[in-house]
Amino acid sequence: MSSIHDTPPEAITGRPVSRAMFFTPSRSGGGIRTVEDMQKLLKVGADKVSINTAAVKNPALIRDGALHYGTQCIVVAVDVKREGNGFIVYVRGGRDRTDIDALEWCKKAEDLGAGELLITSMDRDGTKDGYDIDLLKKVTSMVNIPVIASGGCGRLSHLYDVIESGGVSAVLAASIFHYGTFTVPQVKEYLERKSIDIRV
Repeated sequence: MSSIHDTPPEAITGRPVSRAMFFTPSRSGGGIRTVEDMQKLLKVGADKVSINTAAVKNPALIRDGALHYGTQCIVVAVDVKREGNGFIVYVRGGRDRTDIDALEWCKKAEDLGAGELLITSMDRDGTKDGYDIDLLKKVTSMVNIPVIASGGCGRLSHLYDVIESGGVSAVLAASIFHYGTFTVPQVKEYLERKSIDIRV
């Protein structure tokens, strides 16, 4: 997934995605505010577009994108922080708090036409303490679309735990790759040993 925060899509349309390089769907986000912005990214090779802040500010963007390009193209990213016994949506890369209940927002996004949800726990992000399984279980029990877990992976067991206990369809990990803790082949081999279906 590529994401360039606050960068308008026209600034990156000169970099088409090389289809020969990727064997899984590519997803692009950052700076998407209109259906036309989505079109620009899809035209240069993205299979899916990810929207976050713009969707919160204008929920109709989810519906309009789904109507134009199909629900399979629309990923709604949700940055979440715990507050008391609940969960609150944050926007602008987790910098700005909203008053929106995260679980209600996830359900609304599905109802509007989101094809996937990318849930990032801001509390766990960068900690390497594991994904917020409680949050993810609540989300997956409420929606009928794929949920991608993000935030907190530090060990291979974290990947297995969130898939098995959180009910998610996919996992996102960054630090374990950026800092060379594990390689992609190592992760795939581990999950295969755990009988988790993965793309080869």
